[in-house]
Amino acid sequence: MGCWWSCLRAETHLEKQNHQNHQQQRQQQNQRPSFSLHQAAPGGAAGAAEAGGGGGGEVPAFSEFSLVELKAATNGFGSGNIVSESGEKAPNLVYKGRLQNRRWIAVKKFTKTAWPDPKQFAEEAWGVGKLRHRRLANLIGYCCDGDERLLVAEYMPNDTLAKHLFHWEDQTIEWAMRLRVAFYIAEALEYCSNEGRPLYHDLNAYRVLFDEDGDPRLSCFGLMKNSRDGKSYSTNLAYTPPEYLRNGRVTPESVIFSFGTVLLDLLSGKHIPPTHALDMIRGKNILLLMDSHLEGNFSIEEATTLVDLASECLQYEPRDRPNMKKLVATLAPLQTKSEVPSYVLLGIRKHEPQRHLSPMGEACSRMDLTAIHQILVMAHYRDDEGTNELSFQEWTQQMRDMLDARKRGDFAFRDKDFKTAIDCYSQFIDVGTMVSPTVYARRSLCHLMCDQPDAALRDAMQAQCIYPEWSTAFYMQAVALAKLKMHNDAMDMLNEAAELEEKGQKGGKGP
Repeated sequence: MGCWWSCLRAETHLEKQNHQNHQQQRQQQNQRPSFSLHQAAPGGAAGAAEAGGGGGGEVPAFSEFSLVELKAATNGFGSGNIVSESGEKAPNLVYKGRLQNRRWIAVKKFTKTAWPDPKQFAEEAWGVGKLRHRRLANLIGYCCDGDERLLVAEYMPNDTLAKHLFHWEDQTIEWAMRLRVAFYIAEALEYCSNEGRPLYHDLNAYRVLFDEDGDPRLSCFGLMKNSRDGKSYSTNLAYTPPEYLRNGRVTPESVIFSFGTVLLDLLSGKHIPPTHALDMIRGKNILLLMDSHLEGNFSIEEATTLVDLASECLQYEPRDRPNMKKLVATLAPLQTKSEVPSYVLLGIRKHEPQRHLSPMGEACSRMDLTAIHQILVMAHYRDDEGTNELSFQEWTQQMRDMLDARKRGDFAFRDKDFKTAIDCYSQFIDVGTMVSPTVYARRSLCHLMCDQPDAALRDAMQAQCIYPEWSTAFYMQAVALAKLKMHNDAMDMLNEAAELEEKGQKGGKGP
């Protein structure tokens, strides 16, 4: 990106401020993640990251985590990291976290008395941890430490089916995506059944999560009960399989019943009690059952197939319900838009694979001004090499005074006297005999420390004009733009800075 572009951005900044409301609406439509990658828990639900498959790359092998690791990843299990649907009211809280390797994770924290026997908990967790499937939000670890019992899973950044069906803002889920959700979850259940884990506890729309590509995945947390002796169903009794009410046991047929309730959710866009829905089906009131927000944009034939399947799943007698294989076989032919990516059907923005950030990139991504200050102090003026060529005649008294002003600015900058540093660096810049991108970057940070983001942005752009491929100039612009609430531009600038830094390292150059 050239200097002219940055100057154009500066000229349009005031206009953007005047149209701030419009910008906020645009940001909501784009569903762009917040610039600060390390701010507490952007996104909701046990779904809501920036990184693929919970953090990029292949699913790691199942392993045991230490409590120290998980505390660090979740900001000490801070309330700002809670992503459970019921918030702090949930019996077993789910937290969003980030490991040191930058992988995003979901951590389920059980109540102290849920699993008193650590060996039994570990065995159950290892059993679920062996499963690996693209339709699952896979379990990647667990923790047993004293009374603490925790499960660690891949993090899904795009919320739950419940959020998209019942609490949507911009658009409801279109029909083709609803059919895809049903099919993918049926595939997940069939896989678990084939692998000897046919029981799924409390299957509902909150257990269906959407990954970075918008693909629906089944949460692995439902493959374990909330406690050794606890209930398998926490939802309203109206949605509970009849046989569970009789004997308190979950069977593979109970899972089929619960799948039928999810089909009803997909058909109606509401959480309708199965008995009420079955009455409507028997009365041939299928159109009344359908979600009005679809506005008729669905196939009657496909809807009838889904209604019939839901009706079979919700039969009172377990033996009258279909098996997992039939679910998949019935739903597979209904997938008519398989070439369209899920994120398009879901109406969300696709998460880009996250670039590895340097310490400077990390500090800027979380707007850690103290860390940025330390990095700039340590870097000194190594990046100014080649930006000035002075003849012997130019070493005048004025030049010595100018360098002395810079030196005083450096001392003030080191000692965090940012106002004095601004004054001294301004004296150096105003003389104009020498140009220093580092001085502009340092003064930019000083302005940020003094809550002057506009001035900080101007200085960072000047640093870029002097040294067009200097990643530090772009990083400083990113922080200034974020302070100005221009989060989309800030994220773009952060990505450009990381690209430049990566390019420079590959070319054997310093940042």
